[in-house]
Amino acid sequence: MTRAQLTEKILDIKREKNWTWKHICDEIGGMSPTMIVGALLGQMKLVKPLAKKAATLFGLTEVEERMLNEVPHRGTQMPPTDPLIYRFYEMVMVNGPAWKALIEEEFGDGIMSAIDFDFHFERMAHEKGDRVKIEMTGKFLPYKYYGAEQGIPAYGFKEE
Repeated sequence: MTRAQLTEKILDIKREKNWTWKHICDEIGGMSPTMIVGALLGQMKLVKPLAKKAATLFGLTEVEERMLNEVPHRGTQMPPTDPLIYRFYEMVMVNGPAWKALIEEEFGDGIMSAIDFDFHFERMAHEKGDRVKIEMTGKFLPYKYYGAEQGIPAYGFKEE
């Protein structure tokens, strides 16, 4: 079985049992719903205790349980073809240069981690139609200026 086949099996069981992602995440617990769903869709790994809970919930074999604990090959085709995912890329393409400039002005020369990262979304009522509120936080990682001589900053933190 491939990881993609395991994902399809999980989705088939979800459909068959008419489960919501919320139900599944509540049953597995232990970490963010984004991480749990991402793992079940093949983009993240579940730590062993959570892989065991997922395997029990979905009636998976021991090998399939171990597969949920493996580090996956992450990512999707570029550009994405799904309209919702594409809109995230569009937001970054259009707003990314401004976000980059503002973050660098505040923090210095570096990046926002997508590994040491939190994500939360919620539904917000709005008179023109409900809105998706997204909150993302990522650790600031300054570039290391390797080979920096004495008196030269070693990292790209904002200089005062």
